Amino acid sequence: MKEIELLAPAGSFEKAKIAYLYGADAIYCGTSSLSLRARADMKDGDLEETIKYAHSIGKKVYVTLNIFAWDEKYEEIIEMAKKLEILKPDGIIAADVGVIETLKQYAPSVPINVSTQANIISLQDCNFWYKYGVKRVIMAREMNKEQLKYIMENKPKDLEVEIFVHGAICFAFSGRCFLSDFMTCRSANSGDCAQSCRWSYNLYAEEKNNPGELMPIETSEYGTSIFSSKDLCLIKEIPEIIEMGIDSLKIEGRLKTEYYLASVINAYRNAIDDYKKDPENYDYTKYVKELDKVKTRGLTTFYFNDRNNKDIQEYGGRQYNENYEFGGKVVEYNEEKSIIEIKNKLKVGDTLEILIPNKIETFVFKIERLWDYETNEEIQDVSPGVKGQKVKMKLPIKCEKDWILRRKKDNKN
Repeated sequence: MKEIELLAPAGSFEKAKIAYLYGADAIYCGTSSLSLRARADMKDGDLEETIKYAHSIGKKVYVTLNIFAWDEKYEEIIEMAKKLEILKPDGIIAADVGVIETLKQYAPSVPINVSTQANIISLQDCNFWYKYGVKRVIMAREMNKEQLKYIMENKPKDLEVEIFVHGAICFAFSGRCFLSDFMTCRSANSGDCAQSCRWSYNLYAEEKNNPGELMPIETSEYGTSIFSSKDLCLIKEIPEIIEMGIDSLKIEGRLKTEYYLASVINAYRNAIDDYKKDPENYDYTKYVKELDKVKTRGLTTFYFNDRNNKDIQEYGGRQYNENYEFGGKVVEYNEEKSIIEIKNKLKVGDTLEILIPNKIETFVFKIERLWDYETNEEIQDVSPGVKGQKVKMKLPIKCEKDWILRRKKDNKN
């Protein structure tokens, strides 16, 4: 069975380490000003550190330069291309032909991966980019499986194909959205999306014979999120995707937490490995159960199975998980008192789950005792106050640094 790459997002060096720990073969990242995530916390020094770290453990890094660039951006793009020629990431993700031309000139040894924002939807598109010298094409999310199969059967053999399998979907074709720019003068295509599609809106009906008399149309007291999509989830379809020979499976979410990355990456890592080991008994339900614990919106297969699928919108604008949240991260394991970086309020009696890398089953336990990190005094609860705040806790099993703890909400706080 063909090897398949699990590709995860990383908005910082710390998130990159979590992604690798929980099973990603590669990550994609970018400096804020030249990728489509202006708020991602990846400075040039972090980028260099990430690439060096990844290569030291046999992993890959793809750098995103996928903005559509105005002329005044090219001086910065040229300087970044020169840096990347030295740093040698495993590929550069770009969509703008002017940017790609610049990369070919100033970073000639680094392969080009054409971004989903290039709207690649056909074999003809793939052939064009192959002749243009790119290594990989990242297909538009809007493609269905029959279209993908056709391309996989007819494309140049050494052209790699990457698809999205999980994460947010934009209210735009392949993410090329002008809604944010129109409403807030913040361009999504330059990395500064205001996420206008996630806002709640009030709708009104106007009877044409009575202009100006507006009747509100509401689905709740908050209006309706008519532009907000559910999140893509193709965990059930992993067998079909592997069998058609796709090279790389991509998870969206460079702005997501370490907890989200660990949960989602671990689910897909286990799904891929379990299917390869025992294709006849692939049971997607256990991975869905795990993804349900971290999802903040509904899940959809989008157009993968059926281009007539209408179950893609999240009209309620729901963006939270009622049952689980990020509890903390292991800083240092000690048999009696481990050090935990807390992410939400923790108290004695809380139910926590330990996310164990490469295992789909979590280890569930209740907090029996807590100690103040500074004074070692026994306490009943602790709340986040400053970034990186820590607490001491007895863990029921031996844990490694950076393992993630999930907290089950009691819905009483």
